[in-house]
Amino acid sequence: MQVLICPVICYILQVGQALVMLSKEAIQALKRKLADLKSQHRELDDAITRMTADVAYDQVEVQRLKKRKLRLKDEITQIESKLLPDIIA
Repeated sequence: MQVLICPVICYILQVGQALVMLSKEAIQALKRKLADLKSQHRELDDAITRMTADVAYDQVEVQRLKKRKLRLKDEITQIESKLLPDIIA
């Protein structure tokens, strides 16, 4: 049996049924991406609210923004699940 010493602090995360090892830098990169996606999600939410406040708003554009917002939410959920794995009690 061979033991490898990792010079970098690593984190082992469970993603679905697989175990994934990520470095501290990779975790920080995921956290930065998550913050950016959440910011974009809030901006889209604000834009949709402003557009729908007008009586004659563009329904097609609002629908497009809502779809983009949902895609962002899916990506946010995926990253959060990598950072905060399910805890089995």
